[in-house]
Amino acid sequence: MELDRRNLLLGTVAAIGANAYPASLMANSAMLPAFASAARRNSNSYSIVLLSASGQLLREIPLSARGHDIAVHRATHRAVAFARRPGTFAVAFEIDRPTPPHIFTALANRHFFGHGAFSHDGRLLYVTENDIPAARGVIGIYDVARNYTKIGEYPSYGLGPHEIIVLQDGRTLAIANGGLDTMPEAGRENLNRDAMDASLTFVDAQSGALVARHTLTSDLKQLSLRHIAADHQGRVWFGGQWEGDPGAAPGLIGYAGRDTRPEIINAPIDDSDYLKGYIGSVAISTDGRIFAASAPKAGRIVYLDTQTKRIISESILKDACGLAGETPSTFAASSGFGDLRHETSASHVISQTQISDIAFDNHLRRMS
Repeated sequence: MELDRRNLLLGTVAAIGANAYPASLMANSAMLPAFASAARRNSNSYSIVLLSASGQLLREIPLSARGHDIAVHRATHRAVAFARRPGTFAVAFEIDRPTPPHIFTALANRHFFGHGAFSHDGRLLYVTENDIPAARGVIGIYDVARNYTKIGEYPSYGLGPHEIIVLQDGRTLAIANGGLDTMPEAGRENLNRDAMDASLTFVDAQSGALVARHTLTSDLKQLSLRHIAADHQGRVWFGGQWEGDPGAAPGLIGYAGRDTRPEIINAPIDDSDYLKGYIGSVAISTDGRIFAASAPKAGRIVYLDTQTKRIISESILKDACGLAGETPSTFAASSGFGDLRHETSASHVISQTQISDIAFDNHLRRMS
């Protein structure tokens, strides 16, 4: 039954992908996209949209279900979009050419968590996955040259691995283990809310050995670590989602290093409703000195100085979620209402465009 379901999914997505580039969109293919995001149309259809910096739709790759994040390797112009957790499909495409996408799926007894990262040389793709029977997180390793064939996996050394990044040394993987157990049959339901075990782990990409594992204190047990970015000093900054009593939400943003335990950054005001218990996406400036985090339920984006470890500004954008660093001092942000905004880390809005019939999903990725 599992094999039949996966074959059906593969056939469905592949059929959509074969018609992914109508003539009206191919006319714009000479312009390299600046950003990509998963999106939903008003017709409740899903796709990956590739945009110019000004918000012009350049290409669209339809999906059979909701997408989440996109891994990008700019040097080889490759990208892979992942299904929203607990999905089982991924779509690989070329950034600079409108060729048909390549579809691959999670193996039996596995599902994806919506994120992945390329090795620095672009030869491998690391994907966060769930080993469903064992209820443990794993990192799937895929060979790009062999059409994203899975060639192995490492433990994530935690439960519910979400975002994964490759650190500057090219050898260390940083993984945000959300601490939640899920499976496709249960949809989005979290199966162990009362027994969560979130962690931030550092793993050797060559051997799969655990380098370091950091957990949170008991009072933060219900803070699910989801999204991460590394600063210029190699520290990993994270944004969490609170699964406990909404009125008791703690600080949701923090950082840790290989040899440094997690430290939570408190909000500028003592208000559990400030970020509404939910960080949807994070990003780092191109020089690694400014960290940005979005709180879509609060309609707020906050910017932190990674040296002083303080929030330096905030901006208001309804249902803001996707973030991408553009320069040392500017970021792009997207929203569930089709907004694409460029602003400074001092929250000065440079420009803002609203794209009709588009609701951007959680993540915005810079393509060039």
